[in-house]
Amino acid sequence: MSINIKASGAAAADWQGDGLAIAIFEQTEVNLPDHLQSLDQTALGGTLQELITEARFKGEANSSVQARIGGQAAIRKVILIGLGKPEQLSLETWRKAAAAATKWATHQRCATLAIDFPLNQDLEAIGAIAEGILLTSHKDERFKSKASQPEPQINLTDITLLGCAPEIAAPSLTLANQVVSGVILARELVSAPANLVTPSTLAETASAIAAEYGERFSVKILEQQDCEQLGMGAFLGVSQASDLLPKFIHLTYHPRETPQHKIAIVGKGLTFDSGGLNIKAGAGSSIELMKIDMAGSAATLGAAKVIGQIQPPGIEVHFIVAACENMISAKAMHPGDILTASNGKTIEVNNTDAEGRLTLADALVYADQLQLDAIVDLATLTGACIVALGESIGGLWSTNGEFAQAICQAAAKAGEKIWQMPLEDSYMDQLKSVVADYKNTGSRSGGAITGALFLKQFVANTPAWAHLDIAGPVWSDKENSYHNPGGTGYPVRTLVNLITTFRQ
Repeated sequence: MSINIKASGAAAADWQGDGLAIAIFEQTEVNLPDHLQSLDQTALGGTLQELITEARFKGEANSSVQARIGGQAAIRKVILIGLGKPEQLSLETWRKAAAAATKWATHQRCATLAIDFPLNQDLEAIGAIAEGILLTSHKDERFKSKASQPEPQINLTDITLLGCAPEIAAPSLTLANQVVSGVILARELVSAPANLVTPSTLAETASAIAAEYGERFSVKILEQQDCEQLGMGAFLGVSQASDLLPKFIHLTYHPRETPQHKIAIVGKGLTFDSGGLNIKAGAGSSIELMKIDMAGSAATLGAAKVIGQIQPPGIEVHFIVAACENMISAKAMHPGDILTASNGKTIEVNNTDAEGRLTLADALVYADQLQLDAIVDLATLTGACIVALGESIGGLWSTNGEFAQAICQAAAKAGEKIWQMPLEDSYMDQLKSVVADYKNTGSRSGGAITGALFLKQFVANTPAWAHLDIAGPVWSDKENSYHNPGGTGYPVRTLVNLITTFRQ
């Protein structure tokens, strides 16, 4: 669904259309706020007062009441949306309120919607509202036949933000469209099946981004032979059972100026994970969902698409993906095999289903040689992180407190939940091997932590490193605040915020 969002300095009383969404802060009394009384009497026939009185609506967060306007009113339908207490207001409040208004208007078959929120020309709030609208409007129906997609009689096509001067709102609306385009790219890569999104597909996507944004990007795709010459034994060990050749992707954003900072985003790129000879089997194995094991790479490429449009000054960004499949064949790596990573470290593979960390090991060594200020890797790494934090919160581990804080602030601004976890060095004992430098897994206890500790061993030169375990938030079977079932696009917006504000 394509929606045009525009700003208007007009008041709600002067607007005509199908639906009007009004947001109010929480009140102690059941009263219509003073600033809405004139609108209610002149344009809405007292409907707002009736709604508030009958529903005892006080504007609590995530609450709403709605009604149809009778007679010959210029507005057919209205919804009141609660914002909660003013002191608890955040950008996420605006996103959720805008998403609620958009969903309501869609279900009510409104072609036009006006949003009357108390913005006070807040540019970040305007951007968050536009994000909420665009994110909730995206519906991925690429793989459904047209016969199963009955078109509603009326589509929501135009949304007007009232009380916003167009010239002031324009940059925020443009930025929101740019950011959401990257989120949608990530969502659609994650949601697409593994027979369509292959290592070559990810490489082609990176090349298309480089081509679209011209001199601001360069791209290097390392083929299997190139990876062999670099000694990427851990990455190639994972890929060796697949008929599809691995692709090592290095996409670089170059600012116009001499860069003052350099950062790498490293995304796990397993386009399908069978588990290898430790095959995912039985109830709860979720093998049918293992197309999502490349969600880290999807977010990496989604962020690259946004950065290509924003073109932030003074920072060079390296987007790195070691893309392959983890399959089963006569060529498959065995439990007990010893692999040698590109830094010379040896790894005993005691579980072929802990393959993501093997691909990331070589990707991190590669990034670590680029003389960067910081590296952040992101991966659907462990089920243990979902056990610890649930399905809506990502885990964060970092060697640098300031960098971790910057990531947390970027996530908070994006409304993407993240929680910092400990790098408990004593847990490295679980990864000691009798025959090699490391094993690739420890015990079940603290599995998300030992996964992060394993990755830490492959970053030696970069001052700040962080690992994001995003196994839970990248996919949802149900509709949430502002995304439909499927890939969520997490954490593209966090990465964009981090890159555009990075100061190491």
